[in-house]
Amino acid sequence: MIVVTGGAGFIGSNLVAALAERGEHDIAVVDRFGHDEGGVAKWRNLAKHELANAVDPADLHEFLEAHRSQIRAIFHMGAISATTETDVDLIVSSNLRLSLGLWDWCTARGVRFIYASSAATYGDGSQGFEDDGSCDALATLRPLNAYGWSKHAFDRRVARIVQQGGATPPQWAGLKFFNVYGPNEGHKGSMMSVVAKTHARLAAGERAVLFRSHHPDYTDGGQSRDFVWVGDCVAMMLWLLDSPKVNGLFNCGSGKARSFKDLAHAVFSALGREPQIDFVDTPIEIRDKYQYFTEATMARAAAAGFVHPATSLEEGVRQYVRDFLEQRDDPYR
Repeated sequence: MIVVTGGAGFIGSNLVAALAERGEHDIAVVDRFGHDEGGVAKWRNLAKHELANAVDPADLHEFLEAHRSQIRAIFHMGAISATTETDVDLIVSSNLRLSLGLWDWCTARGVRFIYASSAATYGDGSQGFEDDGSCDALATLRPLNAYGWSKHAFDRRVARIVQQGGATPPQWAGLKFFNVYGPNEGHKGSMMSVVAKTHARLAAGERAVLFRSHHPDYTDGGQSRDFVWVGDCVAMMLWLLDSPKVNGLFNCGSGKARSFKDLAHAVFSALGREPQIDFVDTPIEIRDKYQYFTEATMARAAAAGFVHPATSLEEGVRQYVRDFLEQRDDPYR
């Protein structure tokens, strides 16, 4: 059995789909599903795929103990992922304590453990985006929000255990996801990717909207991110599942920064339309924590054997728009 926490969420449900497509029939999803309102309930992200079980997070430990002899790997994708979340106790409980508990359980039971970290751990990027998982390197990073700090705190704890020669799961790997976009993110509301938000505006007959730059080195819309197609992230997770001797902390991105203007133009191109973009001020509450540039260095993953070519921004957006967002009756993977 493979357990996927956060398995009804965005990246988690895409992983479940890929596992199911390659013949995995014993997949247990750990998640909360909420209410079926507005046509974007999380259960729809999983509706096409066979599951062994759907576990409430409150029952996770009991479930793991009851099935400990059957579980061969845990993909820990579950988290409070909103960078704007202000309830730090909730973030710590979900993102740090739960991760530590799963690490200990996998160590004790000999179960492989692959977890989601985040590019938010890099803060403003002044220390670069090198996925050096050593204690000294991680100590130089300064996340800009509680979400990024919670992910960073777990990365640092893992690094300390490894440095001190402590017990670990038989395989462990953390993935620092950059700006992921793709199907099954409709439930995320304001935290959806800019691709999904832009498409929604255009479908409603409105113009695209991007943040105005408040930095002298960047033009309006010139703020850049490492936008990564969710299929590439899933490919990396499947590679880890197929590579049980690979351990470590790895970036998960495209390896190439692109501007928000490039991204918006890709959405217009996928729809066969000329760009129409308005610019608005970045909200005051996030302006001092805003990242103007992110770009994953992917050399460490390549050196470990990950050779999957990154999907270009234009191709990824084209797939997302044409194969999912434009399929109004069935936009799910």
